[in-house]
Amino acid sequence: MASKTCVSCLRTLQRRSRSIAQTHRASSAFTSARAFTTTSSRHVELPEPNATATTSIPPVTPKIATGNTTDAEIPATRLKAAREISKLAGGVTETYTAYGATELLYKECAKQADYTMPQLNTDEEVPKTEDGVDLGVGDGWWHTELGLPPTFSTWSQVTMLHMYFLSARFRCFEAHIAQPWQQHLLDHFFYDAENKMTINHGMHARGTRNKYLKDLFVQWRGVLAAYDEGLFKGDAVLAAAVWRNIFKANEEVDVRKLAQIVSYMRRTLKGLDGVQDETIMHAQLEFGSPASETSLVKQKSPMIDLPFSQAPGKDLPRGKQS
Repeated sequence: MASKTCVSCLRTLQRRSRSIAQTHRASSAFTSARAFTTTSSRHVELPEPNATATTSIPPVTPKIATGNTTDAEIPATRLKAAREISKLAGGVTETYTAYGATELLYKECAKQADYTMPQLNTDEEVPKTEDGVDLGVGDGWWHTELGLPPTFSTWSQVTMLHMYFLSARFRCFEAHIAQPWQQHLLDHFFYDAENKMTINHGMHARGTRNKYLKDLFVQWRGVLAAYDEGLFKGDAVLAAAVWRNIFKANEEVDVRKLAQIVSYMRRTLKGLDGVQDETIMHAQLEFGSPASETSLVKQKSPMIDLPFSQAPGKDLPRGKQS
C-alpha cells in the first residue's frame, strides 16, 4: 500500500510540474512580443514643453589594461577562458558603444527640420494647417528656404531622409556590427517621435501613439525602398521619391528646390563613402545643407540643347518613336 501511494504522489507531482512549465512558457511567449511604444505605462508623465528626448545609457569604451604581462606567463587554461569571455563581452560592449554613438548621430539627423510649439502651457490656441495638422515654429533651410511647414510630418520625413544616409553607410560595416547600429538608430527615432507626440501634440493615450508609430514604421520601410531604387535607377526616379515623401506629391513644387535635394543626397552619400568607419563610430559627423547646391542646380546642362535623337540612352520601343 505504501509503494502504491508513493507512485501516485509522484505522478501527481509530475503533472503539476508540467502544468507550471507550460504556463511559464505561455507567459514568456506573450511578454516577449515587441510593441512600438517606448513607455511602460498606458499614460505618460509630461516633461517640460518642447523638451528633447534624452537617454540614460552613455557610450561605453572598455579601458585598456596596462602592464608587462605576456601570454607566456599566464596558464593555458586561464588564457583560453579569458579569450572566450572576451568574445562574449565584445558583443555587449559593441551594443553599448553603438547605443551611445547612434544617439549622437540621431540628434544630428533630428535637428535638421526640428520645430517647437510655443503655445504649450498657455491659453493660446495652437494654429492648424488647412488639413487640420498642428503647426509649430521652425527655422533653417527646410522651413525658411524650402517653405515646408514646421509640422510633425515634415520633421519626421526630413529626419528619415538623413537617417537613410547613415543607414546606407552602416551597410558598409561588417554584418554583425551593422545590425545593432541600424537598430539603435531606429530605436532613437521612435523614442523621440513618441516623445513629441506626447509633449507637443497631447497624445496621452498609448493606443493612439501606437497607431501613429506603426504608420511611421511603414513609412520608414517605404523610404528605404524608394531611395534605394532612386539611387540605382537615376536622378529622375530619386527626385520622384523625394517629391512623394518630402513634398507630399504637391504638384506646385519648385523643381529647382527638388533638384537641390537630389544633388544634396548624392553629395552627402559620396562624402560618407570616403569617411573612415572609426570617424562614424565616434559620431564625429555633421550634415551640411542643400543650400550649398544652389549654384550647381543653376548651371545649364549641355543635354538641354541636344536633340532627342542624339541623346544617350536606350532607344524608344517601336511604335513610340516619332
